[in-house]
Amino acid sequence: MYKHLLVPLDASGLATEIVSQAVPFAAVLGARITFFTAQVDFAATEQGALQRTVAPDRYSDNLAGEARGILQKAVAAAKAAGVDCTSITRTSDRPAEVILDVAQAEACDLIFMASHGRKGIRGLLLSSQTQKVLASTRIPVLVATVESNQSDPYGLMAVAIIQDEHRSLAAVVRGLLHLVEQAVTGESTLDVPLALTMIHYIDAFPERLHHPKEDAYLFERLAARTKACDAAIKELRAQHAGGGEHVQAMQTAVEHFATGQGDAGQALAGVASAVNVFAQAQWEHMNLEEQTILPGARKHLTEQDWMLIYTAFSANGDPRFDADLGDGFKTLYSRIMNLAAT
Repeated sequence: MYKHLLVPLDASGLATEIVSQAVPFAAVLGARITFFTAQVDFAATEQGALQRTVAPDRYSDNLAGEARGILQKAVAAAKAAGVDCTSITRTSDRPAEVILDVAQAEACDLIFMASHGRKGIRGLLLSSQTQKVLASTRIPVLVATVESNQSDPYGLMAVAIIQDEHRSLAAVVRGLLHLVEQAVTGESTLDVPLALTMIHYIDAFPERLHHPKEDAYLFERLAARTKACDAAIKELRAQHAGGGEHVQAMQTAVEHFATGQGDAGQALAGVASAVNVFAQAQWEHMNLEEQTILPGARKHLTEQDWMLIYTAFSANGDPRFDADLGDGFKTLYSRIMNLAAT
């Protein structure tokens, strides 16, 4: 049976869905995963050339594109399920070719991918990266999801956004854990500015963007359709209301360490304790949402409910939520991934 999966990803919502399928598939097989994404050569674009001249710092961030962020969200999902994984990115304008090259170089025995194709004969006539891979591969390919064939598009897209936001948070939390662990073991000194940037993202993203939409839309519609998830919703609402305490504890511990006052070892131990307490609470929170709330929502919500939830989470049509916030957090997330990789 298959032991090593290559899972190609892009920046679409379909990538979130394919990760949600590939991870449990690998877990059942006892297989490991190599997540892969092909990033565009930003330096070759007109915008890239301009930024390289007038804004070299921003150019450096954009050079990596969204690749690190895409991969780290996938890695976070795999690690949460106990699936061994690694990630690779390549710069290429020919994704199908590089997918096959990476699969062979990494000795993968299955390419697990999705398609954005259309239904029926028309889909067979359309060019897609999936079809190009199928036409040239000598390695088995499993096409697990075809976007246009989904019977519940709003439900799929809404859940994909929610899971993608969960994985963004999880990737930053895991990055913070790794940063602190390196300091505790003596591999490096604690990067205080990066730690505080990560804590700012963890604090601001859920409080200003993610949790308010869960409370106002997902939880509200689910509670209106069934009583089966009431206990979970009550617990999650309470966690949303009180979640700032753990975040404040992390920030206070890092700021105390940065002052250099008192015993440095004890101050660092305080940082590690606060971060670990928060991380454990975060894993339990996300697990309750993904194992209870989302399955319950898929079972009980109507197409109209999903349309409302999707519209809210895609930042359209609700004056309570600023669409520009989403872009700001995406930029911050990409910056954190770039900083953490240096």
